[in-house]
Amino acid sequence: MAGCGSWLFLTGCAVILFGANAEITIPVGRLFTYELMRETFRNDFESSSRIYTQRWNDVPIIFKCKMQNFPDLPEWLRFTQRNPYDDGFLYGTPTSPGKNLIEINVINRQDYDTFRFTLVIKVIPEKILPYQAEVFVPLREIEKVLPSPVQNEIKQDLQNLWNTEALQVVNITNALDRGGRVPLPIGGHFEGVYVKVGSEKYFSKCLLRVQTPEHQRQCAPGARVKVPGGCSFCSNPSNCITWCKTELFDLTKAEPEPPAPTMGSGILESGGDFDPPESPPGRDFFPDYVVTVIVPLVLAIVLCVLLAYIMFGRREGVCVSISNPTKKYKTELFFLSNKKVKRNARTDQIQLYHHHTIHDNTDELRAMAGTRGASPPLSTLPMFNSRTGERASPLQSDSIPLIMAQHDPYSDTLPRE
Repeated sequence: MAGCGSWLFLTGCAVILFGANAEITIPVGRLFTYELMRETFRNDFESSSRIYTQRWNDVPIIFKCKMQNFPDLPEWLRFTQRNPYDDGFLYGTPTSPGKNLIEINVINRQDYDTFRFTLVIKVIPEKILPYQAEVFVPLREIEKVLPSPVQNEIKQDLQNLWNTEALQVVNITNALDRGGRVPLPIGGHFEGVYVKVGSEKYFSKCLLRVQTPEHQRQCAPGARVKVPGGCSFCSNPSNCITWCKTELFDLTKAEPEPPAPTMGSGILESGGDFDPPESPPGRDFFPDYVVTVIVPLVLAIVLCVLLAYIMFGRREGVCVSISNPTKKYKTELFFLSNKKVKRNARTDQIQLYHHHTIHDNTDELRAMAGTRGASPPLSTLPMFNSRTGERASPLQSDSIPLIMAQHDPYSDTLPRE
């Protein structure tokens, strides 16, 4: 079983090279790893002549894997490919025997040529290893652990830790699938990988130390964890494990099954006559009515009164004309508030005259809008002398208008009075 993973890998590659469907047999409870190498499909595309004109490493290749006649992979099988320029991996641990037909589509992202083949995975029953241990390798990523050479390195370190060579890799899981955080995209930060191994031999003394109270106190938050003496067997620093995340599983100590339910006679015991519940007590909805209807209505009335006071009660004086056709006279009434009178008294006469002139010119332009034969508006003439405040003739050269109008090329054609 030591070279089982390598044998499966070589068998799959040979079958793909000959263009036939691959069939692999694996036992239940063992890690299945199948590497989809980009170089293997180099001769399977129709546009190979165009591919050979450039480096093959620059051609983006993606793999699409799914179960035959289904949109997804089986529950126990996973696929990973970091980017189109890396190889892909199918990996997982089957939990029940059976046959799985996996369709694999290989797509060339450069010219969209496609190659398809079927991978047959036959799962056979086998005894589950009774003693299993799961370790966490923080300085690894899932794509870097799935190749066979890296698995053998980690496996050899764990064999020395377990003190046995009869060790099998049961499962490999990405830390992101277990709730881990995505690392920063800078050097020295990795996702981390959980590796579970199993054996028929009982745990070694080094592994049993993770269950001692002293080790659990060291793994408390904020404490400094020390590697047990003589238990550091990682030949490669990238394969060193985190002792506080090491767990042991003894499957020989099966949990007792819950007791079976007691069977009764099936006849309801006599408990007296049925007493239906009384009607619920009455509820007073007046508070709810006040909150939902009266209060919003009062607020709306208050807002309307406030708006009316602002719009009408605070308005300043305007000119109101009252005409009586029977008596043939017209009276103009001016309603000016004390506030406006005081403000007008503090305003400069030139500014006040300018303000009234703007209103008079506006009324004059509105009156002229209804007829086309009216005389030119007074607003086209100079308003007054800014030094004396008196109105001057438009023919006088020393008149200085308050607002300097821009020169109009057609102003000389307008009639003047």
